[in-house]
Amino acid sequence: MASAAKQRRAQAGPGRFSQDERRRDSDHVSFLKHRRFRWLWIALGLSAAAIIGYALIDQEPRPNGGSWYGYTLGTIGLALIVWLSLLGVRKRRITPGAWSLKAWTSAHVYLGLALIVIGTLHTGFQIGWNVHTLAYVLMLLVIASGIYGVIAYATLPPALSANRREMTRAQMLEALGAIDRQLEAAAQPLGRAEADLVIAALGQDPFAGGPLARLTGRYPFCATARALKGLDQVGSADPGAAERVRALLEKRREQLAQIRGALRIRALLEIWLFVHVPLTIALLAALTAHVISVFYYW
Repeated sequence: MASAAKQRRAQAGPGRFSQDERRRDSDHVSFLKHRRFRWLWIALGLSAAAIIGYALIDQEPRPNGGSWYGYTLGTIGLALIVWLSLLGVRKRRITPGAWSLKAWTSAHVYLGLALIVIGTLHTGFQIGWNVHTLAYVLMLLVIASGIYGVIAYATLPPALSANRREMTRAQMLEALGAIDRQLEAAAQPLGRAEADLVIAALGQDPFAGGPLARLTGRYPFCATARALKGLDQVGSADPGAAERVRALLEKRREQLAQIRGALRIRALLEIWLFVHVPLTIALLAALTAHVISVFYYW
């Protein structure tokens, strides 16, 4: 394999890499750094041009959404929003090249941030209780939820990998099942009160708790934690058996923490989409009303 790679580099010439090697190298680059931050520089250039244009125009009152410059920025902003909303469609088409999914995602992030400048200058800093301001506020909310998504995907996957400790979800559940089988056998010599605590722990769904518990990682009604606390309060006729059960319950609590930790991280990775997508749809609807009302009263 190594010799084949050397041959390809030799054929490509000094200081050059084959197309396959360049493609493999680009696969390891984050979408934020795609093509050496190409779309960041484009977004910064677009934002700078909008700011300079707004500052240099000698017009009183200052340009707003109803001025020629406001219409120009509004048209650019509308085109960007419609194009950026097509990322979901692009994700369903797997194609390489200049408009690969990585390139489109990079453009989506940086041009989306540029909309803060373009949209704000389009308003001319005129805010009111109307459909125009509604569209502007929805745009800012969509961008804010997108920023959360970028941060989440940049920081949470390593935490998810560390939490799993090279275990798949099926393996984590299998480990929990093995502990439960040991608990069933170890709890046989216990008294009724102690056995009921263990039975309650084994009978509880490890995923119970609802969306809030999954997002926060807090399970106040965890039967396993309650069983551990109860064993310390209930006297046992067989201290040795009780100690073995306590050790297994501790292992069960640790395994539950691993499973619930993985669920929490995945929920934090996915929850923003349940905000970002509906807000985007609402933004497109508000923009439609905004454009229709502008041309109706024009």
